[in-house]
Amino acid sequence: MGINEVNVVFTVTDKHGKRVTDLKQADFRFVDDNKPAAEIRSFHAETNLPLQVGLLIDASNSVRDRFKFEQESAIEFLNQTVRRGYDQAMVVGFDATPEVTQDFTDDTEKLGQGVRELRPGGGTALYDALYYACRDKLLKKAQNGPTRRAIILLSDGEDNLSHVTREEAIEMAERAEAIVYTISTNVSGTKAPGDKVLERIADATGGRAFFPFQIRDVSNAFAEIQEELRSQYAVSYKPADLKADGHFRTIEIVALDRKNFRVRARRGWYAPVQ
Repeated sequence: MGINEVNVVFTVTDKHGKRVTDLKQADFRFVDDNKPAAEIRSFHAETNLPLQVGLLIDASNSVRDRFKFEQESAIEFLNQTVRRGYDQAMVVGFDATPEVTQDFTDDTEKLGQGVRELRPGGGTALYDALYYACRDKLLKKAQNGPTRRAIILLSDGEDNLSHVTREEAIEMAERAEAIVYTISTNVSGTKAPGDKVLERIADATGGRAFFPFQIRDVSNAFAEIQEELRSQYAVSYKPADLKADGHFRTIEIVALDRKNFRVRARRGWYAPVQ
């Protein structure tokens, strides 16, 4: 990222939650750190930027029940989403530690294999896995021009082993400019504390949290994410009054017609350090 340019991928929905893909730059206000952006460098609706997707699958004991079905849904998602020669995805399973079963590739056969290799067992270090995927994989992955970075996290949100905190994991996702979509594996039929964690992670990064209580809803959640990845907006702007002080700067993208449209974007970014 150039020191003076911020790239944000965002989603717009109407008041019924349906995606809206035909708005123009003039329909939005872009505010960075409480000041209007100094200049909009580019704006695209229905962005088709290359994807870098990390699939993070909780393979701890707590998710054993529907593991097979979740694996199949994840493979289906990768087959339909990853375009050869264009997109890249990786598969990371985690219990007490994260394990990359397939590194970044555009080969959906290999990705499917990576998902099938996962075996449930052990405790859950969810925050560590998210932190690792962002810091050691996404941030180190070269970007030739703008890309969209997304993480899809399948878990019950219950963490009992991490060394980093929830907020540190979220901060690393923000630094990696990754939108996190969470799919809860909690099947109790009522929201558990872990579900609130999943909501918080998704909200902070501009993603969405899904709670598929029925097993068949898991594949619907993946289908929704796939749809959304294809119908996003991308803006690149120059912030006003940028200081290279390493501070967290808030991002606010507002639809001028607030009554009818809602924007989902990451909450902020970190200024560079001199």
